[in-house]
Amino acid sequence: MDTSELNEREAQIRHLLDKLSAYIEQFHGGTVEFVSLDGNTLTVKLGGACLNCPLLPSTLHGWVEGTVRQFFPDISVIGKED
Repeated sequence: MDTSELNEREAQIRHLLDKLSAYIEQFHGGTVEFVSLDGNTLTVKLGGACLNCPLLPSTLHGWVEGTVRQFFPDISVIGKED
């Protein structure tokens, strides 16, 4: 991929995360935030009600990663803690 394709892909992923975060915030009080995209590894940070929630791993891998992989099957998602 050239630089413009990488920039477009990152913009699409950011947009998807913004939509997902709005949903999580409205219905569950949590947030998901883009941290970085390094090759095929997307790093995100969960916040709000997600912090200290016992379901955080399920939200991260089941919901966030599952949604991202529907649109970008080659992307792996990892969570970042403060």
